[in-house]
Amino acid sequence: MVEMITDPAFTAQIGAPPATREEVWHRLLRYVAHWPVMGFGHWVVRETASGAYLGEVGLMESRRATSPAFEGTPEAAWGFLPRVHGQGYAAEACAAMLGWADGRGIERTVCIISPGNAPSIRLAERLGYSSAGEVRYRDAPILFFERRR
Repeated sequence: MVEMITDPAFTAQIGAPPATREEVWHRLLRYVAHWPVMGFGHWVVRETASGAYLGEVGLMESRRATSPAFEGTPEAAWGFLPRVHGQGYAAEACAAMLGWADGRGIERTVCIISPGNAPSIRLAERLGYSSAGEVRYRDAPILFFERRR
């Protein structure tokens, strides 16, 4: 996780600066706390044969200060090490995550994607997300997608 969130090639895709180790630690604690509080959260994605960390997928209630707001709707998120992009890991893991959500009766999920992140936009569309326009987040435009079960 540290390798990914501190990698400028990865963080440029999500419109953020590389994180410090402290920020990665706080992110991990948020991920862990999500499960008992919200009943959903993030999963680590590992390579089957080696157990190597590849990335993460999950659902979160981030309460982002977006305009318009989507508070109360689980936000899907995914991120993978740049060296494994294009190998199908994200599609497989996200499909499993959304299958899990569908099986628990989660009717609607949303995701936000930086306008320049074409691979994530294509993935969202393959996963059944539809463009719902643009929102403002941290004073910048970001693409908003939604998916219904």
